[in-house]
Amino acid sequence: MSQQQFENFTASTLYCEKCQATTPVREKLLLVLPDREIFDYLCTECGSSVGQREVTAGEKMMTEAVAGRNRKGVPLQSLR
Repeated sequence: MSQQQFENFTASTLYCEKCQATTPVREKLLLVLPDREIFDYLCTECGSSVGQREVTAGEKMMTEAVAGRNRKGVPLQSLR
């Protein structure tokens, strides 16, 4: 396994203090800054904020470059 596989994690469940349980979460874009984006994790049960994630401009560019490279490697016949 390569290191790139583990560079970008997004949470699917987190502990909610209000619900006192681990619950599914949804990610909401909270703030866009020139050098990073901040995402807020919201509990799907009660809507409380249970965490945040920051993505720096460098990380975002790396993710887009890897995604673009993967698309270029797809044979044209498989796109039809």
